Amino acid sequence: MHKTIFHIDVNSAYLSWSALELLSQGADIDLRDIPSIIGGDMEKRHGVVLAKSIPAKAYGIKTGEPIVHALRKCPCLTLQAPDHMLYRRRSAELMDFLSHICPDIEQVSVDECYMDYTPVAAQYGEPYSAAVKIKDSIHQRFGYTVNIGISNCKVLAKMASDFQKPDLAHTLFPEEIKDKMWPLPVSSLYMCGQSSVEALKKLEILTIGDLASADKSILAAHLKSHGIMLWEYANGIDSSKVATGHTDLKGIGNSVTLKEDALTREDAFRVLLSLAETVAGRLRKSRQMAGMIGIEIKYNTFRKVSHQLTLQNPVSATDIIYHKACSLFDELWDGIPIRLLGIRTSKLKPEDEPVQLSLFDLPEIPSSHRDTAISTSKQKKLNQALDSIRKKYGEDSVIRGSLLHIKDDET
Repeated sequence: MHKTIFHIDVNSAYLSWSALELLSQGADIDLRDIPSIIGGDMEKRHGVVLAKSIPAKAYGIKTGEPIVHALRKCPCLTLQAPDHMLYRRRSAELMDFLSHICPDIEQVSVDECYMDYTPVAAQYGEPYSAAVKIKDSIHQRFGYTVNIGISNCKVLAKMASDFQKPDLAHTLFPEEIKDKMWPLPVSSLYMCGQSSVEALKKLEILTIGDLASADKSILAAHLKSHGIMLWEYANGIDSSKVATGHTDLKGIGNSVTLKEDALTREDAFRVLLSLAETVAGRLRKSRQMAGMIGIEIKYNTFRKVSHQLTLQNPVSATDIIYHKACSLFDELWDGIPIRLLGIRTSKLKPEDEPVQLSLFDLPEIPSSHRDTAISTSKQKKLNQALDSIRKKYGEDSVIRGSLLHIKDDET
């Protein structure tokens, strides 16, 4: 049986859910029918557009732009503050409904998820017809619309759901890539941010089709592993599975929502160092070592991206986790202001499990810091000493000098 995956995405979720809530409270105007946006407090985090109505889109208003810019484009714009408790409740209702259709659900944000339709295909029939029935049932039951993308892998299903909106189902199977996806600008490709677009433009790669036919070695030279990933996505290559379980149960991680956006690489690295210390400490406390390290970034546009790598040998040392996280960051960051940063570790193994070490497992310490680098054995002893002090006197009893002025809210 061929694999079939759905990507289900609520159309303008925040605005739709807020509109329905106001109507239930007696409002006589539907936010979806007028130029309107959902936006934060203009005095906090600079106030950005979280969601927009179709009439607002006609004025050129974009998700993620400052509210003050949106008001210049449309002075009659109606603003509604976000209600995140409402959104979490609506999200839970949707996921519960979908899980009764098919239990193989991977929720990736408050308003979107992947569904592995393969196990229930015999019950519900041909994928496109089933997707149409699902989206129509959601509209009838909850009062808002969704788009559903259909393919044999996650990245193509995601791309398909972003085709014409709202309230539509689209297919994007491998044999349809050439006609449906390759003519699109490369900026339309999932995970291809602005800095990647600019780098590809210099290589005269303007469409997804151009990217799909590009030389992988040239892409790797300019965009490292991120360039290879984009090439694979452009060719519809994605082996990732619909993760129906909570991967955090098999890993240790930490994330932080910043009080002020991180604007520079140096700002981000200070945060990553703090996160690496926390994650590494938790690994050592649980007597575990991580075989995979990943980072996640949420931009101030609320777009989330992530990147990960598998290690040849598992680690729990702060410096190694930090330097690996920095390398991942350099491959992933688009230069957009950052609201949230996170480090995750997985593929955990007991620390007493035998490990075959090699020279390639040494920390990748920049040349500018080699004079202050210490040996792996001394680093291990230092980590143990710091862990002991923190256990006895509290987590904040020992703090790196470079972290004293970081003002973050950990989540």
